[in-house]
Amino acid sequence: MKNYLTSLFDEAAQKLSYLKEIQIGFDRPKIETHGDISSNAAMLLTKILKKNPREIAKELIAHLTIDPAKITKVEIAGPGFINFFFHPDFLAKKIENILIEKDEFGKSKKHSGKRANVEFVSANPTGPLTVGHGRNAVCGDTLANLLEWTGYEVDREYYFNNAGRQMRMLGDSVRLRYLELLGDTIDFPDDYYQGDYIKTIAESLKDEFGDSLQNESAEGKFKEKAEKEIFLDIEKTLQRLNIKHKNFFNENSLYEEKKIENLLKTFADKNLSYEKEGAIWLKLSELGNQQDKVIVKSTGEPTYRLPDVAYHITKFDRNYDLMVDLFGSDHNATYPDVMAALQSLGYDSGKVKVLIHQFVTITQNGEIVKMSTRKANYVTLDELTDEVGADVVRYFFNMRNISTHMNFDLALAKKHSDENPVFYLQYAHARICSIMRTIENENLAASTDHLNLLVADEEQKLIRKLHQFEEEVLLAAEYFEPNRIATYLEELAASFHKFYTFCRILGTEKNLAEARIALALATKIVIKNGLSVLGVSAPERM
Repeated sequence: MKNYLTSLFDEAAQKLSYLKEIQIGFDRPKIETHGDISSNAAMLLTKILKKNPREIAKELIAHLTIDPAKITKVEIAGPGFINFFFHPDFLAKKIENILIEKDEFGKSKKHSGKRANVEFVSANPTGPLTVGHGRNAVCGDTLANLLEWTGYEVDREYYFNNAGRQMRMLGDSVRLRYLELLGDTIDFPDDYYQGDYIKTIAESLKDEFGDSLQNESAEGKFKEKAEKEIFLDIEKTLQRLNIKHKNFFNENSLYEEKKIENLLKTFADKNLSYEKEGAIWLKLSELGNQQDKVIVKSTGEPTYRLPDVAYHITKFDRNYDLMVDLFGSDHNATYPDVMAALQSLGYDSGKVKVLIHQFVTITQNGEIVKMSTRKANYVTLDELTDEVGADVVRYFFNMRNISTHMNFDLALAKKHSDENPVFYLQYAHARICSIMRTIENENLAASTDHLNLLVADEEQKLIRKLHQFEEEVLLAAEYFEPNRIATYLEELAASFHKFYTFCRILGTEKNLAEARIALALATKIVIKNGLSVLGVSAPERM
């Protein structure tokens, strides 16, 4: 619908040149009696033309070549909205498109030829992925799906560091547990890694090397074994959710390839840094931020800002058109420093989209649930997946905007009823599959020859909802909001269930029955495609 209206206004702009001065907006009215699509073009032109918007609306309508077979009515409403009412037959043709395109329906070539990098998870290999990492992982992968559906060639990237204080503590945590296994009495520091996985790694080293590692340094075989085992565990966890990264970028490479050293020299040469109290500071106050920040401590150790800037430069060097970073809320106050530094070096920070996701709390009957039996105070992503399954994990993480705190309702997630939105959607898909199996024995098939018979209110509402899918995919990708797809699918499933309740297929005149079968089949395709975007399965039987 919007594409058709865009073409009409583009045609009108050949005579009304002022239309080229505005970005015409089209929206779906909240009230059904206000039509299918509404445009605010007349009001946008008020300041330019110095005229009443209702007068402008009349002039615009006069210059639109309206085909009555496609648009039955155009009216001016309120201060100057132009409301368009589409012909049911024109709308019903969308069913044909869906049945032809099938799995490709909803995909576009809007960003064809462009490359995107989506960096997500990026947890250092110091322990199992938690539910917080899970939200990052699922939303990052779904955002990558959305970008692919709009034409981007997408690289999923994992950035990690296997050095530094955290990794030294990890190695020493394993070393101390290993010595405990050998019978030593150990005073285990409270700030060391406490999980049972540390003991498991220590046991594997004892099984392999016996007591020969008593004098081994923490950063030797202990750290090496821990990093290998934990990273393997992380990859297995992600695979359970059908998440696979293409690129793994190690922060150490920035030092090995002298990118950090060269960046420091560039900052100095451009007079963007200075030394104070033995540390190196970046002049962020001159770059629009509130205050200068340390990029190299007096100890000689860089702060996170320096490698982060160097890392993002490698993304620009790899010629991505879009770079998406998905971080936890602990980065909220820090990423602007990196963006300001990139801008100061001449990089287009507008190509970088930083998304911050909020915390996740596991709840049951309103109470916070601690599922883990580990001493460490967290719930692992594996534990959550064991409890509710991969489909539920993916859907629940996708159904809320990432900028909001999420309460993951465990009791709801476990329900196999219409209350559970995942079950509700999958049941709608399975129900249509059941319909398709039934009609095979009734000498019926989907047909688009008599779509004009689909005039019932429930049929028309379902058709209009199918029209929205392509737009929702584009908007979800543009605004980086996977939750839009979840919301749309729930509305589509509700519309289908109402249609199926009031519009019988079996026992109905053949032409009408086959038109309704076509509508049901189109709905099945869109539900499956939407679930595919979210990374959720669409079972044919439940």
